Amino acid sequence: MTAVEIEYCVPCGYLDRAEQIQHQLLEEFGRELDSVALVTGDHGVLRVTADDEVVFDKDEGDEYDVDAIAEGVRNRLGEA
Repeated sequence: MTAVEIEYCVPCGYLDRAEQIQHQLLEEFGRELDSVALVTGDHGVLRVTADDEVVFDKDEGDEYDVDAIAEGVRNRLGEA
């Protein structure tokens, strides 16, 4: 099974985005995931990892797209 972490910047107000990602992943993959954890951060971070593999990272210039993030997690599930 796969564990997902969504690290988000608290001062930037990214909680809504993090919750949107979390909701999409839980709705789409449900029991296929061990966990979808929200992790507080700062310095503008918005990063999604699945089993420690980066699926999305705002700092890398990735465009915020919940469907693309879910697709990245889906690809990771296929490898597990």
